[in-house]
Amino acid sequence: MQRIDGAQRRARLGVRHQLATAAAGPVEVARAMVALHSTDPGSVFLSVLARTAQVDVQTVERALYQDRTLIRMLGMRRTMFVVPVELAPVIQAACANAIADTQRRVYVKFLDELGIGDGEWFRDVQDSTERALLKRGEAVATQLSEDEPRLRTPVVVAAGKPYQTKQNITSWVLFMLAAEGRIVRGRPRGSWTSSQWSWSPVQAWLPGGIGQLPVEEARVELVRRWLATFGPGTVADLRWWTGWTTGQVKQALAELKPVEVDLDEGGTGLVLPDDVEPVPEPDPWVALLPALDPTPMGWSQRAWYLGEHAPQLFDRSGNVAPTVWADGRIIGGWTQRPDGEVVYRLLEDVGADTTAEVAAAAQRLAAWIGPARIAPRTRLRPPLERELLG
Repeated sequence: MQRIDGAQRRARLGVRHQLATAAAGPVEVARAMVALHSTDPGSVFLSVLARTAQVDVQTVERALYQDRTLIRMLGMRRTMFVVPVELAPVIQAACANAIADTQRRVYVKFLDELGIGDGEWFRDVQDSTERALLKRGEAVATQLSEDEPRLRTPVVVAAGKPYQTKQNITSWVLFMLAAEGRIVRGRPRGSWTSSQWSWSPVQAWLPGGIGQLPVEEARVELVRRWLATFGPGTVADLRWWTGWTTGQVKQALAELKPVEVDLDEGGTGLVLPDDVEPVPEPDPWVALLPALDPTPMGWSQRAWYLGEHAPQLFDRSGNVAPTVWADGRIIGGWTQRPDGEVVYRLLEDVGADTTAEVAAAAQRLAAWIGPARIAPRTRLRPPLERELLG
């Protein structure tokens, strides 16, 4: 069996993830990475910044909200992503439809137990909300609740628990419409780091709507793209990245017939049949990647690029903090303090030249971010990030 060692995997990472060679723009970055994590809205912008020679906030916003060549949607592991519009049907069929089906059952069961309504009632609220949005063209949640008063139906979540909360069903309905590919998150209120989304009908991004693909075909295409970007990887890596069952992953792989290779860490890696030749080692490079960047989130088995730094940089759910990279390895972490200062710490000795490159990259990043503030939406801050915050 052919062997692909850690050095070759790191060379592939640098080249294919556009970290050693710059991409032309936001769409090219998203295509190279399959999808950009969007749980933290600012991460999309910083992921693009790290992979392009010159880009500004307006360039990324133009691709998202004017040219609409990128679309924000629910995808793998029930996570929010920004993807090229041509990939939307694949992710919808391979991931989002199943998420929508599961979540509908949860919501309907909850509404039925509270005596509010059944599945037919909930779908009627959805349909009415979609009609209101089609009429407006674009709207925020409060505007839609004026058009469809049932969106303001109150529910008590986690009744009797210390974290009991009271809310209305607006977020449930909008989540379902988005998960089903009927509406799209548009430009947020406020800055590029905000998550107070406006909403648009999906036809505003894709005139014919999100095309329908057979689920098996979509899974095969998604796995093919993952292998092209992240290969070699293992079945365990793919299972984690997609959020699918082992059976679903293996079924998709059977169609692709990948080549098995030995990995330094043991176990069997997989590459596409035409991807067994080595990639030339790129010139030295450094990068400061944001939290939840698609590169460190691409594998579940991470020793070949992470070393022993996982406890410092990943939270208990497997979410990564902002990281410092050199030549395909994580060598430290960084964060932005409340006053705007970008601070970092290297976790190993990488020599004077690389250390100087990291310092210069941190200065450039701070200048690019400017007055904006980057803060996590849902993940916990791992130990190194907490220490850097002081």
